[in-house]
Amino acid sequence: MLLWVIYSLSTLIVNYFHIPLPGSVLGMIILFTLLCAGIIKEQWLSTAVNPLLKHLAFFFIPIAVELMQWGDLFINKGYLLFLPLVVSTLVALLATGGVVQALSKRDQKIEE
Repeated sequence: MLLWVIYSLSTLIVNYFHIPLPGSVLGMIILFTLLCAGIIKEQWLSTAVNPLLKHLAFFFIPIAVELMQWGDLFINKGYLLFLPLVVSTLVALLATGGVVQALSKRDQKIEE
């Protein structure tokens, strides 16, 4: 029930304020914030979340089937996807590494 309330609330917020973000993504951000703040306890969600995590692989089957239908396109034009995939992966890795290093330096300065 709690997950549904958070999702519904986030969808209403997105629709009301015309935020260019899916309601489910905003819901995950809200849930993460509430968990980090200790307002919501992890134990409250474990009963609902554990079955979803147990069967998580099944959620990716429709995506894999759809990709198999596009096999000819990937064989013929797959090289055009390679560069953006590599560049976006490198950007994500470098951004994550930069943020981690900056936070580590900040924590070291605070400890000193």
